[in-house]
Amino acid sequence: MAISLPLALAAALLLIGINELGYERSARAVKGIAATHETRSTLNKLLQQMLDAETGLRGYLLTGDDRYLAPYNTAVNEVNQTLDELRNVYVSDGGNLIPVTMLSRHVSRKLAEMDLSLKLRKQGNEEAWKFVMRTDVGKEHMDAIREQSAILIHESSLRVSAGERQIMHSLQVSRLGIAITAAIGLIAFYLYLQQSNALKLAVLREQMVLERERDRLEDLVQERTASLAKLATYLQQVRENERGHLARELHDELGSLLTAAKLDVARIKSRLGDTAPEALQRLQHLTETLNSGIALKRRIVEDLRPSSLANLGLLPSLEILTREFAQRADLQVTTELDAVNLAPAAQLTLYRMVQEALTNISKYAQAQQVSVVLQDMGSHVALQVTDDGQGFDPQQVGASSHGLDGMRHRVEAEGGRLHVESRPGHGTRITATLPSLPPVTKTGAEPTPPKTVAP
Repeated sequence: MAISLPLALAAALLLIGINELGYERSARAVKGIAATHETRSTLNKLLQQMLDAETGLRGYLLTGDDRYLAPYNTAVNEVNQTLDELRNVYVSDGGNLIPVTMLSRHVSRKLAEMDLSLKLRKQGNEEAWKFVMRTDVGKEHMDAIREQSAILIHESSLRVSAGERQIMHSLQVSRLGIAITAAIGLIAFYLYLQQSNALKLAVLREQMVLERERDRLEDLVQERTASLAKLATYLQQVRENERGHLARELHDELGSLLTAAKLDVARIKSRLGDTAPEALQRLQHLTETLNSGIALKRRIVEDLRPSSLANLGLLPSLEILTREFAQRADLQVTTELDAVNLAPAAQLTLYRMVQEALTNISKYAQAQQVSVVLQDMGSHVALQVTDDGQGFDPQQVGASSHGLDGMRHRVEAEGGRLHVESRPGHGTRITATLPSLPPVTKTGAEPTPPKTVAP
């Protein structure tokens, strides 16, 4: 790198310098050649105009026809303009104006001689204009004009040759510079290839080390992920078992205590009769309190472990759950439930999913309508919980929100998939797909109950 980079930089700078120098010299040469061609064109135009003027004048002098004066007048009017163009070309090109000045004098003398002949012819002085024509004055002026034009054309040719030589010299210099630059570039490229090969070998060695480390880390991550998944599943099962155990304890022990207390209150109330109205009022209040406690116990037990799921099945349990939620949250909940064939663990998973989804709707969604749809797709079962609430961005769910993660883990532990669709202001749809149990064929089995729809 310490050698190839300076070489490449030097080659680039050298190539740029050679190209710029060649461009400047070539541009000046091309500009000079263009000016030379313009000079030649202007001189040729001037000679043509002088010839047109002389020809037109001779025709008029010999015939007296005014039609011959038209080309004469046109040529005379254009001669001065052509001389101005020639001066401008020499001024812009930085050339010597002395030959142009001399040419202008010869042209002026020739125009004066022709103007004199024209005036004499118009005045009817035949001898005078014929005498002027017979003299060699006009020929001498035209020869001087041609000679001076030839000198200017020769100078232009010399300038063209000099410009061509300058262009060829610039091309040779550029050719040599490009060859030198190419050689330097090849040397720098060779050094770069050597360095690249060495760097490539080092990168390959480092890549092999990184791949081995990556494979080791991937295996470790997969192992830890599998362990965490097993642990989460185990904890979920332990949680459900603890819930079931706590539900049974509450149902048996606390239910027995509350029922016994309610019976004792009823016996005391029957023995008092109407002798103590205030005590009867207190007993009535105590009865209502015990009834509230029994209802609370029943609701807690159902939340911990729904007895309807074990006794009635998934469909009635979902209907009871959605109906109680609709009454408690004052929302319109519609259900469309198909009879499905699922394992008890999968039924509990769907029940918990609906329970968690309804809890989130009541807390955050601010919805007006909720829909719960359970469909039997043959090989799998699809459950959808939809609301028209305020929605959210699934990509921006905070790390402390474990509801959706808990649902996904439950569903995936049963071999299913969970999909969440939501946008701010457009509600939320949660879809869970679980595999169905293979159908069991029995003789005389009852047909599958039809689809139920409950408000």
